[in-house]
Amino acid sequence: MIRTVEAVIDDRGGVHLHEGVELSGVRRALVTILDEEPPALANETALLSERALAEDRHRPEEDAAWSHLQSQL
Repeated sequence: MIRTVEAVIDDRGGVHLHEGVELSGVRRALVTILDEEPPALANETALLSERALAEDRHRPEEDAAWSHLQSQL
């Protein structure tokens, strides 16, 4: 079976798969190099925005906007 798995190649040529791959033995692989930078990691973006989102979510206006959901708990 042929599968495609996303990966990033670092500046030293190391290939880093974005997900684990289980194989029953050694296999050949083809690598297609795309002419684009890899996207920022989702976890990195979330961590960088965490402080700004926390400040926003603790405002009285946010509590008022979501208060109608409190009665449903």
